[in-house]
Amino acid sequence: MGEVVVPIEDKSKHVLPLYLPPTPVPFQIITIKDTPGAAAGVSPPPQGVVNLSELESWLPLTESRNGSTFSAILHLLCSGIGFQVLFLPVAFASLGWAWGIICLSIAFMWQLYTTWLLVNLHEPVPGIRCSRFVRMSILAFGPKLGKLLAIFPVMYLSGGSCVMLIITAGSSMEQLFNIICEEGTMCGSMSLSGTQWFLIFTCIALIIAQLFPNLNSIARVSLTGAITSIGYCTMIWALSISKGRPNDVSYGIPVADRTGMTGFGNILNAIGIIMLAFRGHNLILEIQGTLPSDSKHPSRKSMWRGVMVSYMIIAMCLFPLAIVGFWAYGNKIPEEGILTAFTKFHGQDTSKYVIGLIYIWLTISCITSYQIYAMPAFDNLEFIYASSKKRRCPGWVRAGIRLFFGGVTFFVAVAFPFLGKLAPLIGGMAAVPLTFVYPCFMWISIRKPRAKGAMWSLNLGVGSIGIVLSLLLIVAAVWKLDDKGLNANFFRP
Repeated sequence: MGEVVVPIEDKSKHVLPLYLPPTPVPFQIITIKDTPGAAAGVSPPPQGVVNLSELESWLPLTESRNGSTFSAILHLLCSGIGFQVLFLPVAFASLGWAWGIICLSIAFMWQLYTTWLLVNLHEPVPGIRCSRFVRMSILAFGPKLGKLLAIFPVMYLSGGSCVMLIITAGSSMEQLFNIICEEGTMCGSMSLSGTQWFLIFTCIALIIAQLFPNLNSIARVSLTGAITSIGYCTMIWALSISKGRPNDVSYGIPVADRTGMTGFGNILNAIGIIMLAFRGHNLILEIQGTLPSDSKHPSRKSMWRGVMVSYMIIAMCLFPLAIVGFWAYGNKIPEEGILTAFTKFHGQDTSKYVIGLIYIWLTISCITSYQIYAMPAFDNLEFIYASSKKRRCPGWVRAGIRLFFGGVTFFVAVAFPFLGKLAPLIGGMAAVPLTFVYPCFMWISIRKPRAKGAMWSLNLGVGSIGIVLSLLLIVAAVWKLDDKGLNANFFRP
């Protein structure tokens, strides 16, 4: 005989929707037999109503829970290291040595702490797993406020990230083509337009997406993404050291750039660059959802081991890239980041095959990141179908859903190729709160620590600082757009 905690049946609610909070009904202890079968006293769901556990077994995020600590490490590395890290030296150019290192260290520890919160909130009640950020938000803040706070950030960090990956990889593929096919060569006259490069990347990404049905199955893709992400980060800072610094490199901040509203705006934008370099919090619960869990071996233990290993590697990529990048180029570094600076100052004395390899790794990293960032969107679209049809998505529907999503992201990338210029603004509204703020208030709401106790005070303080900082980053982004303008090249990538 065994015991399990189940909610007492509520006549008005028969099923817990995947993206709605658990029905607030009391719990009771009932006895069940060890042999397979329904629990005594628990009625099966009415005919035509899908059980939550059955529904979750149909969806890409929770279809397979056979992951391991190693697969979690791969997913965390693939989702945690992105092209945003290439802009870290730009932030140092506005902050200087001391404040640059201090801000980067604080941001790293801050997001590591909020990751710990999410990992430990994944199973708020034994036997109940929140494998989706939106569901966790609804559980913490209620149906209306939870959806209001979480849906836009999660959808932006899923669909919006895929759009940015198309734009970045399309540009990277074009640069690679220009490096290999120089002027005067036979292929030099066969250059493609930006839209065509976007289309090539999208087609490659969608072909790969059709081969892997769920999040757990893309571990090999994430392995490739982790290797290439670490590869291009390491190559850039190592080559920057070996090639030496250009002449007249300075580390001082001009007086005009550090005083008045200009200086204030530059500092806030630099802090924004650092905070937006840390990504992947919208996938923490989803990655943990691929791990097995029981009372003796809860998923939080294996997930936290994966987090510690992966974030040590992430730190070994981010800190050298930021510090070496600023050392090598100082205030000469362009707004486009360290890769542009390297090709500008060392492109002539570096083999084109070496530079081409960096762009190849960057492109592959974008392709693999597309798979993991698109998975929450695939999951949400399949949930709509499965909950309405009361059955698993057939293969042709799943393929159609992924083609539809790819088409939408491609269209948005072509229509708004300047989306990267809006990243600080949208990131301040979506990525920063989701990464640095929401987990703190989720802990207070779900775990209910003692008022004015250590955990209560810490999370309230950290979350409040995050809100203020998010608002300041939004103001700074708006000011920068107003000051420098925006080249809104609609449909002209």
